[in-house]
Amino acid sequence: MRFLIQHALDLSAAKTPDSTVFRYNGDELTYSECVTRTNQLANSLIAQGVERGDRVGIYLHKSLESAIAIYGILKAGAIYVPIDPRLPPMTVTHLLSQCGIRHLVSEGSKATSLDDIAVDVPLDSVIGITKDEHELRFSTLSWQDVSEAPSSAPDIPMIESDLAYIMYTSGSTGKPKGIMHTHRSGLSYAQRSMEVYGVVPGDILANHSPLHFDMSTFDYFTGPLAGATTVIIPEPYMLLPASLSELIEDEGITIWYSVSNALVDLLVRGDIENRDLGKLRLVNFGGEPFPPNHLRDLMARLPGARFCNVYGPAEVNQCTFFNVPDLPNQFADRFVPIGRVWDIADSLIVDPEDNEVAQGEQGELLVASSTCMRGYWQDPDRTKAAFFIQQSSEGASVQRRYYRTGDIVRSDEQGRLDFLGRKDRQVKVRGFRVELDGIEAVLTSHESAAESAAWIVDATPPSIHAAILIKETYLSEVTASALMQFLSANLPSYAVPSRIAIRNAFPRTGSGKIDRRALKELDMTEASQVDR
Repeated sequence: MRFLIQHALDLSAAKTPDSTVFRYNGDELTYSECVTRTNQLANSLIAQGVERGDRVGIYLHKSLESAIAIYGILKAGAIYVPIDPRLPPMTVTHLLSQCGIRHLVSEGSKATSLDDIAVDVPLDSVIGITKDEHELRFSTLSWQDVSEAPSSAPDIPMIESDLAYIMYTSGSTGKPKGIMHTHRSGLSYAQRSMEVYGVVPGDILANHSPLHFDMSTFDYFTGPLAGATTVIIPEPYMLLPASLSELIEDEGITIWYSVSNALVDLLVRGDIENRDLGKLRLVNFGGEPFPPNHLRDLMARLPGARFCNVYGPAEVNQCTFFNVPDLPNQFADRFVPIGRVWDIADSLIVDPEDNEVAQGEQGELLVASSTCMRGYWQDPDRTKAAFFIQQSSEGASVQRRYYRTGDIVRSDEQGRLDFLGRKDRQVKVRGFRVELDGIEAVLTSHESAAESAAWIVDATPPSIHAAILIKETYLSEVTASALMQFLSANLPSYAVPSRIAIRNAFPRTGSGKIDRRALKELDMTEASQVDR
């Protein structure tokens, strides 16, 4: 019987105890070892005062302990909250305070910053720090201490509607919001994704995404549910595409899932033509549109793999997928569809007044699904605004709750959805409505482009600026004026940016997406320096 996320690990361990569940940097955990260590962590947390429903932070760089922390916290009846280890202490302080976190699973490298943070946010205990290393304001427990705890699973009464994890994301406003997922929503996603992608015990998944990014739940939930192996990719490899492709070859990765940018880096700088990646059978990508020219090139390099465009905000885990055809030439001038809503979800496409639009017309995508979040942590107003309540024809007392994705889509005659852009990325310039995502799509279609970004400049009158990353082979050939001519030939005059910057790199969010806010700030700083 499976109704809690940790049941997936325990049941797979009962079937194949000696199989590897997680591997990291040459070290590995078998299913039986993972069960033992997560039980010991759960008992240690309870001994430190953790109770059912408490929030426990995971403040770790990638490691085997990341996986142990997830399942150990869940087995203690608590809620895990992943915290980006690269965040500045002030932001960590805010998250700990806002989420009421008094217990953490961390590491020695974070001891000093946590001691400073504990001045403002009292911490009861931190697991993963050796007592002898530091004089700290909180109780510590080393992993050696944890290994001496009882190895039987604690008996904590729990139900599937209990919260399992809270994932913080900045969203489009930059203000962190805590997305609350239950055991039901997390396990429902793991079950359906396992079925859709045919994940089996022999598969080897590559965990590219950091723990605080929603894509990681595929590797940490779906892999153990299927009895598969998940390889946790060390962070340095994520910065070195050639080393990353070598790791994919050496580990025999069969299923890959990441943001599109990571695959673009593999294509452009990963030396994949000199790798044997024949075991890679499925490449899932999402998070951002995949430039069609890069996608075609990558598919040609990996002819044995099936490519799938995966869509779903963190609030719903996932809700659509699209298996890309072998030769996606029909998507030469636009991004590939995000596909159909899968069969455990329902959808509506509505206009600004929440009226359903006709087939072929664009509107905001709303999703109802068993994988959907409960709401935002301690933010009832934002939670209320995030949902549309539809009264059923069966009676006023029967309701269906749809999450407002904020994404503009259009359904084609086959029922597939095209992603057209973000609702909050539609701007008005000189009286005309302009889709910033549409500008990026055109700019990225230039043969020299690796990636692009566009944003609105708040001025009187407002204007549009853009930036582009150029492929190495075109660096000496392309100029901003040539790109401006290209855009002028492919966009209406009111949508052509007033400025295009050619950059060597883009600032990134913790999940690898383009950080457009940081890019805009950089642009404003440069503009002010020119003005002076």
